[in-house]
Amino acid sequence: MERRRRELLDEAITRSIIGTFYDVHRALGFGYREHIYALAMERDLVAKGHQVDREVAVMIHYRGEPLARQTMDMIVDKRVIVENKATEYLHPGVAKQLSGYLTATIMEVGLILHFGRKPKFRRMICENRFKRFSN
Repeated sequence: MERRRRELLDEAITRSIIGTFYDVHRALGFGYREHIYALAMERDLVAKGHQVDREVAVMIHYRGEPLARQTMDMIVDKRVIVENKATEYLHPGVAKQLSGYLTATIMEVGLILHFGRKPKFRRMICENRFKRFSN
């Protein structure tokens, strides 16, 4: 019996982003600031036909009232939040940061791209059916 692979949410977009991430890391290596990697990612993703929005502010609400804005590094195709990190070691709080962004928006998929000595990524999902929207 043939086992059918289950398709991931926004799989085509995340595959393209992750492929671009590895291309950028191979070309630039380790040691630049996040801003440099983000510019390279944006350039390559746009060349592949993706829409890229950078430094996107999202309002966090508390009990139905606006509380504060947070700024996300990148949104690709209005579907996937990308958080770029360019540090020696990836801080464990980064996952909480991305989780907060996913919770505060209608986007369900996020990627942490770590431009460390060794490139690493993490894919996160927060389905809208589990979110409580107060805005």
